[in-house]
Amino acid sequence: MPFKSNTKSTLELDKELRAFRKTRFRLLICIDGSDESYEGLKLASKLGRNHDVDIVLLYVRPIDQGLRSGGLQLRVVRENMLEWGLELPGIKYLKKGLDILIGEKGMAADWTEKSTHTDVWGDPMGDNKIEYRHDTGRSIVMKLKTAPDPASGILDQYELGPYNLIVMGEPSRWRGELMSFWNAGVVQKVAMLSLCSVMVARKRENVEGHLICTDGSENSLDSVRRQAVLAQYLESPITLLCVTPLKEDLDKIKYTVEKTRLSLEKSGISIKETRAIVGDPVEKITEIGADFAVIAVSDSGKSSMKRFILGSVAFNVMGKAKTSVLNAR
Repeated sequence: MPFKSNTKSTLELDKELRAFRKTRFRLLICIDGSDESYEGLKLASKLGRNHDVDIVLLYVRPIDQGLRSGGLQLRVVRENMLEWGLELPGIKYLKKGLDILIGEKGMAADWTEKSTHTDVWGDPMGDNKIEYRHDTGRSIVMKLKTAPDPASGILDQYELGPYNLIVMGEPSRWRGELMSFWNAGVVQKVAMLSLCSVMVARKRENVEGHLICTDGSENSLDSVRRQAVLAQYLESPITLLCVTPLKEDLDKIKYTVEKTRLSLEKSGISIKETRAIVGDPVEKITEIGADFAVIAVSDSGKSSMKRFILGSVAFNVMGKAKTSVLNAR
């Protein structure tokens, strides 16, 4: 790969690495040790069969300048951690995620391993990762990241990416948009501030299919195409949905959803069903979406501040839905 050259500057190598990563589908799975945070691995395991997909498992630990983790010598701590032999907070959670992802077979001989340490925040432990790379070019990374708080760590990791999709487990609560501006949980902060698509993964039994929502806007149409490709990778049947609060616009959205269907089918993507209905968009999407494994909604394209003040269908669906929701950007 081009970014392995040893004769180029660090800046040149970094640019080449980022350019290479943009040719991949990069998935960031955020793990905090809760059962909910492992739900995203179901998506990752299906996507991971494709050679163009890279998966990063991330755990964010707080800054610990005093190294309150057993009093071991720093060198010993790092070495043991990178060998997954030390039960520091986060290591066992990442190891569990890896075990779920790769199954009982483990890493075969056609995977190579590389460990990396980076000093950050004056923390003795810093950032640490192990990358497993397959002969086909696929990679799986376990990343133990240090940050002031989990949301900051996740957003910072995106900047080091880039990533196509961030996946997080269902939060214990979801605040309204205005309240969340001042007092949001980790999942909400990332969903509000991330520049890439974010999925809230929820556990659902006996449901399947992608419900992809569109409003006919240019931003939405582009998003629908990308989400349809993702659903196709997952071998998930697709239903297109368009909702309007105005009865007089029903014919207009019927045309919109049919036009979207034809566009996707010309690209070789099959559509199981199309629906155009009248009602409150958030309520109708969450109601209908309860029968699907994933609801895909397009971000409004507004700035964070406008999203909080004027409202966002995508943001509210993420909070109210009982199934997994992908907020596409």
